[in-house]
Amino acid sequence: MKIRTRLTILFTFITATILLVFASIILISARENREKEFYALLKKEAITKANLFFNAKVNSKTLQNIYRNNRETLNEVEVAIYTTSFHLLYHDAVDIDVVKETRPMIDEIAKKSEIQFYLNDWQVIGIKYKFQEKEYIVTAAAYDGFGYIKLNNLLKTCIIVFIISILLLYMIGRFFSKKAFEPIVKMTDKAKTISATNLDLRLYTNESKDEISELATTFNKMLNRLENSFDSQKQFVSNISHELRTPLSAIIAELELSTHKERNNDEYKVVILNTLQDAKKLAKLSNSLLDFAKANYDPSEIAFKQVRIDEILLDARQQVQKSNPSYNIAIHFESDFEDDYQISINGNEYLLNVAFINLFENGCKFSETKQSKVIVSLEKEKIILQFIDNGIGILEEDLKHIFKPFYRGLNKIYADGNGIGLSLTQKIILLHKGTISVTSDKKSGTIFTVELYHGIKNAID
Repeated sequence: MKIRTRLTILFTFITATILLVFASIILISARENREKEFYALLKKEAITKANLFFNAKVNSKTLQNIYRNNRETLNEVEVAIYTTSFHLLYHDAVDIDVVKETRPMIDEIAKKSEIQFYLNDWQVIGIKYKFQEKEYIVTAAAYDGFGYIKLNNLLKTCIIVFIISILLLYMIGRFFSKKAFEPIVKMTDKAKTISATNLDLRLYTNESKDEISELATTFNKMLNRLENSFDSQKQFVSNISHELRTPLSAIIAELELSTHKERNNDEYKVVILNTLQDAKKLAKLSNSLLDFAKANYDPSEIAFKQVRIDEILLDARQQVQKSNPSYNIAIHFESDFEDDYQISINGNEYLLNVAFINLFENGCKFSETKQSKVIVSLEKEKIILQFIDNGIGILEEDLKHIFKPFYRGLNKIYADGNGIGLSLTQKIILLHKGTISVTSDKKSGTIFTVELYHGIKNAID
């Protein structure tokens, strides 16, 4: 069942329940008012007949004739007058005698002064009446035909109005729910047309700032992120293809040339060395891509624990110098630390190691002296790492692009690379809730500043 139909039925049910309660209250109130009014009428008739009998001295036959004549056209009140000793003084119609008074009934009236009760559909009232210091019992009974007809008419009217109201409410509910869900239907139809080939399409949003408009805006923001992700993925695949094609083409060309004719051992060694160098480039690119993929994982799926930054820096330096013996890397601490907390953060040791290796290698390979230095500053809430080199520097127009994947500035002519290292490093630092910034000058070299917060803050974040 659609939400629109469910809401319509729910709206109709709730409103119908309210109408039913309201109609029930009206019917109950009308019934109680009819009963009270008719008992009051009976009491008035009883007193009137008693006054006519005792005070006006109207004889019994005249009163009975009036009763019988009126009874043919009206629901006349049948009145009887008794002494307290159950002696009948007057009765409108003894032959009819609807009430059929008994001695216990007369005694109860004398004791309570007034009683009211039903006899089938007839209402009966009994009252104590005083005349010349003597007490008498007067009963009056009648059938309120007109009152019952009015109640039945009211009941029929309520039923008819209730049924018509339910039908109208359902139709009105259908109409307004259709109007209310019309934007959602349009959004659904529009969303069905959006696919990977036309992610530029967006849902319509109005300026009302209601929940539906907010939903459309949120969906459009999601589409923006998806479009950017798809574009980045396309660009990423294109760049990977280009980076892989170059060394693979070189390997194929070297091997094909070596098979065209017989060569001596020295020439084969040259081909093998060139091929080995290109294979190393492929291996390094593959490793970088794997690390890049790890840095893009959901943070909740990456293992974090308390790690010491000094130990990771030492390990990164050892790995870089093992691969490049000519590189010279220095680690300088501006101040001593008294406990592990001051030099520790909540992080992933492998990823941080990859980030520091990239920064060390980047500083060394663009420096004529192949030197890089990191200065470690310890503060209350964070650790600041400054990776400094005295290399050729980075051009100002390249600074704002250096963290983009596969981007290589004009300095690429000085050293080999694939443009992944700095982008990967930034992602790793951001994954650890840290920051990375760069300043560069052609004369003095480049400084990468990394700020990492201590384990407690990271854990809270």
